[in-house]
Amino acid sequence: MSPQLDISQNKSLLWLMAVACGLCAGANYYCQPLIHSIQQYFSVTAAQASLTVTFAQVSYALGLLLIVPVGDIVNKTKFIPLLMFFAAVGLFICAFSTNLNMLWIGTIIVGMFSVAAQVLIPLAAIATRPDRTGQVVGFLMSGLLVGLLISTSMAGLLSNLFNWQLIYLLSGICMLILAALLMLKLPAVKTVKMSYLQIFHSMGQLIATERRLVYRSLLGGCAFAAMSILFSTIAVLLTSKPFELSDVMVGVVTLVGVFGALSTTFLGRIADRGHTKLLTWSGIVVLAISWIFLYFGGQYLVSYIIGFGVINLGLVLVHTSNQNIIFRLRPDAKGRVNSVYMTNYFIGGACGSALGVYGWHHGGWSMACMIGLMLVAAAAFFAALDLLHVRRQTESEQQISSN
Repeated sequence: MSPQLDISQNKSLLWLMAVACGLCAGANYYCQPLIHSIQQYFSVTAAQASLTVTFAQVSYALGLLLIVPVGDIVNKTKFIPLLMFFAAVGLFICAFSTNLNMLWIGTIIVGMFSVAAQVLIPLAAIATRPDRTGQVVGFLMSGLLVGLLISTSMAGLLSNLFNWQLIYLLSGICMLILAALLMLKLPAVKTVKMSYLQIFHSMGQLIATERRLVYRSLLGGCAFAAMSILFSTIAVLLTSKPFELSDVMVGVVTLVGVFGALSTTFLGRIADRGHTKLLTWSGIVVLAISWIFLYFGGQYLVSYIIGFGVINLGLVLVHTSNQNIIFRLRPDAKGRVNSVYMTNYFIGGACGSALGVYGWHHGGWSMACMIGLMLVAAAAFFAALDLLHVRRQTESEQQISSN
């Protein structure tokens, strides 16, 4: 890699990329606190309005699988702004929707093309010195996670002050501005000569040959699933007795997760020094501890807030170590590696949300917490398999060198 491609010292570009990651990630979550307003505005049932969230999640997963890998074979400098342009189109469709079907179409477009953030992150990993990869990726992940956490709060606040469509309009305008700036500032990086169908064959080979990618993807998926239980239960828990919080206050509670998100740059530096195992197991322990606070959070709001902040920190610890590891596996296939990992990651999130609803309806908050702990245990299992694989690999290499 040529020296001019090291973007780790270009602070203005890194900030621009981090903001873009946050805006793209947040765009897919605006609808979550707006379901009641959407239901009333279009005079539809709660079930119909709730389908908007499902369309957002499914379309994002499809974008991760079908669009993100393309980043390895095209000019990312043009591809990323193009994705953001289409995401802005989707946001404007949502903002000016005259019926629910139109909102669904806009939501699907936003979900598919807001994966631009998942093309930006591999680009940053390619255009950064290897010893600073964790630091730079961590910084962008801070932007992504902060954007995700703030998005629901901003959507609820603007809905209460003005109307629910305003967040889509403002976000679409910001998306276009950022796309134009990124087109001017993003560095050019090498691409791989490969057809679209060959991409998926290559991804299959990665899954078959890169055992650590599989283990780390499953570990990340289980960790995000444990966190996602809160996404599907937070509103029903905190708006009912004994809390009875308003929608805006529920959004404010989630802001405590920002402190965990802001730690990713610091944690990335630790990962760059080779301490990924420490970060991984620390994250798993922190995730387990968080569920103790969250369990008592069923009765005490302070305990829930602490637990919500702690679980965000645990997820960041695991995710930072995972990305530091997977981006070093195949430097020539970072887009495809990220696609495999993030697709598993968000499949885990969707499963966690569904399990949270199941636990709530079949055993209340206690059952939801039990499922959360079981998912953390599953994450620990895959972390142990990854550790065992590394040890066997090291022993095999030592035997070969000694012979």
